[in-house]
Amino acid sequence: MKINRVAITGMGIICGNGHTLPEVWENITAGKSGISRVEQIDTEKHGAKIGGEVKNFSLSEDYLPAKEHSRYDRFIHYAVHAGNQAWEHAGFKDQLPYPAEKIGAIMGVGMGGFPAIEANYKAFIEKGLRRVSPFFIPSVIPNMATGVLSISLGFKGLNYTISSACASAAHAMTAACYEIMHGRQDAMISGGAESTFADIPWAGFNNMKALSRRNDEPEKACRPFDSARDGFIMGEGSGVLILENLEKAKARGATIYGEVVGHGASSDAHHITAPHPDGEGAYRCMKMALEDAGIEPSAVGYVNAHGTSTPLGDIGETKALKKAFGDHAKNLLVSSTKSMTGHLLGAAGGIESVFCTMALHTGIIPPTINLENQDPECDLNYVPNKAVNAELDYALNNSFGFGGTNSSLIIKKYRA
Repeated sequence: MKINRVAITGMGIICGNGHTLPEVWENITAGKSGISRVEQIDTEKHGAKIGGEVKNFSLSEDYLPAKEHSRYDRFIHYAVHAGNQAWEHAGFKDQLPYPAEKIGAIMGVGMGGFPAIEANYKAFIEKGLRRVSPFFIPSVIPNMATGVLSISLGFKGLNYTISSACASAAHAMTAACYEIMHGRQDAMISGGAESTFADIPWAGFNNMKALSRRNDEPEKACRPFDSARDGFIMGEGSGVLILENLEKAKARGATIYGEVVGHGASSDAHHITAPHPDGEGAYRCMKMALEDAGIEPSAVGYVNAHGTSTPLGDIGETKALKKAFGDHAKNLLVSSTKSMTGHLLGAAGGIESVFCTMALHTGIIPPTINLENQDPECDLNYVPNKAVNAELDYALNNSFGFGGTNSSLIIKKYRA
């Protein structure tokens, strides 16, 4: 059976660093943080008061009629915004390049519409059952990230959402690639979307003592691999990629930004929230991705690390990288763009796959900012504080989530 190659032909993104791919990429490669004091909720009652919040955003009426905006939670707005950007970036704006039944979407959403859940629960408690919105259910369920996209863009292939904590978007991209590889779909919209800036999830992560409380220095708070790191920073937004059958994309004259060539997935089977201390599951995940891509570890030049700025996570991932790449680990360029975006939870694998693709396409490797005193147990090259130029052939993106779920994706630079 023929296995089709999978091309990346379009990308869209929104996060605290900007609303468009050019804006976000400029800020990321400049080492500019998108982390600030959060405005969507009253953080005075919370220990952590900062996040990678999207500022000054309203969804374009070109993407969704204004009368429908209030029907959907913010994560759906972000998915529609980034999805339409990616669609246009791929050159799909004026017409479908393939039969509608051969274009589908699989997105990753970790937690769904908590802001709308809280708002409707408050209305129910204060004013009664009849004040719960008739749009409550479709405004919060995770699969509306793909449902609204499919309706607005008119594709009729499969559409569903994967929820696997912080690996959601990466797992969604894996599933989307398989649909193209096996010829069931010609093109897929994939990535992730998330917005959990609401009191309940904020309190949950706060009470877990998972969030940084460096509130007086928002831009310096997320410090992956640094000795002074004290927890992760919540982020929000969406990263979406257009994936296509490579041969069909070439035939229609598409610009090809990269290829997805390897996938790995594993379970730690260790703890509901803590990663395996030796990164055992992460190691197996990366090893599987390398084998799936059919490449030696030495072929990979850049790793966009999960790198959440947590004491256990950064050390475990470093150990896993050294085991997976052996002596080549010291040659890797490893960075955590979460140092600038915060952690987008279920959407992380989407935006970070965009960053991997752009790093290969442009030859600019984004930095890990705020790396001032490197943890001795984190002893690799994390591209500290300033982007570097490097022409590389392969990049790997890691996404690890609660429940011990792991995903690794390998992206290849496209050379015609």
